[in-house]
Parts: sequence; C-alpha cells; structure tokens
Amino acid sequence: MELEEIYRQDLSLLIALQILVEERSVTQAAKRLHLSQSATSRILSRLREMLDDPLFSRVGQQLVPTSFALECYQQLRQPTGQLIELLTPKAFVPQECKQQFSIAATDYAMQALIPFILPHIYQQAPQIRLEIVPVQQKELQAQLSVKGADMAICRAIGQTGNLQHTFLGKVGVSCLVSPNHPLADRDISLEDYLYYPHATIAISDGVKALLDDAISQYPPRTELLRTPHLDTALALQSVNPLIITVPEGMAAIAAERHRLKVKPLPFKLQSLDYNLFWHSRCEQDKAQKWLRQEIANATQAILAQTPQNT
Repeated sequence: MELEEIYRQDLSLLIALQILVEERSVTQAAKRLHLSQSATSRILSRLREMLDDPLFSRVGQQLVPTSFALECYQQLRQPTGQLIELLTPKAFVPQECKQQFSIAATDYAMQALIPFILPHIYQQAPQIRLEIVPVQQKELQAQLSVKGADMAICRAIGQTGNLQHTFLGKVGVSCLVSPNHPLADRDISLEDYLYYPHATIAISDGVKALLDDAISQYPPRTELLRTPHLDTALALQSVNPLIITVPEGMAAIAAERHRLKVKPLPFKLQSLDYNLFWHSRCEQDKAQKWLRQEIANATQAILAQTPQNT
C-alpha cells in the first residue's frame, strides 16, 4: 500500500483494535475509548472490513482474537508507543539538551556581550552546541529564515517588521585614548575630535554612518582605520595619537584590559537600540524559547549597567 493510500484510511481504528485485543470485550473497550457500546461495535465492523478478517470470535461474554488480530497487535505496540511518546508534552531540561543553535551577532555583540553570556548558558546546558556567525543586517529576515540562523543580536537595520523580537537595551558610543594621548587628562572637545586621527570600531552596527551624519556639517575627520576588531586599532596607538570611537560596552572592557581612558563624545549621538530577533519558525520550540530567554535576561542585565540605560 502506498503512503497516499494509508493517508486515506482511518488509522484511529487501529488504536481501537489494540484496545479491543487487550480488553477482549466491546463493553470494556468502549469505556477506554469513551464511546458507547454501539459506537464501538460499529468500529469493530469497520475494522473487519478494512483488514478483511473477522478479527474476533465470541466465546461466552469474551472476544477471542484471531491469529491475524494478535499479529496486528504485536506489530502495533511499538509504533503506537512511539506515537504516545511523540504526542506527550515534555518539560525542557537544559542539562539534557544536545541541540545545535546558530546565533547571528554584530561585531559589538561578539566582543562585548557574548563572552559574558556564554559561561552562564553552558553552566545550565553543557551539552548544547553553538555557532556564532556575523549578522547580515540588511538581509536579516532571510538569514533568520531560509539561511538557518536561529536568532540575532543586533540593532534594527532594514526590514524587521515580520520578525519576532525582544528589546535588550540601548548601546551608546564612547571614545578611547591611550594614557599617553594629548587628551588623556581632559575631556575631548569637538575641535579635538575633528583634529586628531581616528579609528572606528564595530562598523556592522552602523556606527560609522551615525557618526558621519552627526558631524556632517563640520570638516571631515581623519579616519585612519575602520575595523570590527579593537586589537587592530590598538596596534596603531604606539605610532599615532588615535581617538578610537567604539560602542560603550566595548570601551569599558578595553579600558580595563589595556589601561586606556574612556572619554564621552563631544556631541550628541543617537543611541543604538539592541534587540534579540528571531523568525516565527523558532517561536514554539522549547529549547529555542529557553535559549532566547537566557540570552535576553543576561544581555539586559549587562546593558542595564551602561549610562544609556541608567
């Protein structure tokens, strides 16, 4: 029999057959099926017609299954048990999860958020597998649907209206200078900012476009380097008095690790609204829901400590 022909059969009748074999009584089978005795008798008639076998003979008050009915019963036990397991809701247990997840992230999220989130996640779910990939913000919907990423940590750029999301917090922008920089011991003025050479970090967040727009009425600054990697900019500090423009979370981390000084921007700049995005295909998966909640909670806690969110 072809798969399409099986689809046209009423397979619930086979469950009734299994119960009839176990109970050896139409009356008792009807109770388990929550049906009337007459309805259960009609089911037995349909089973006999579908399987072309009498299935049972009556001996006194008891139904005695035929050899074919017993054979059917033995063959049904394993698949029906698997169906019961499949259809029984299970609680999600992080420690038992071995699922693989793909998380798209901006340069900023990779460097300033994810390293602090991962230990917390792996403490609870040590067997999961994570793949962190660069976010494709202008094609975010495709990345989270047909391209297979499960979620994305980023700001909204491009079309995100059809995606689910959770707000994570605001990300501001700061400046970094070395302890030997001429501006190390005072605030940076707008004239200073335009005069000294620059490096800009985390360009996938659109920081460069926001900066250029904010100071578009002034002479262009000298941008020696644009890179997603802070270490690349730090390598130039020994030969150039750089002002490094970087998202706030990265600025605080870099200042502590490399003995740098954090300076506020000398002009107002729109903060970056960070969200966790995902496609509806992942909405109901229990493991996905758990991971999204853990990432959101941890990220919100980190961003809540930044000046933009206090």
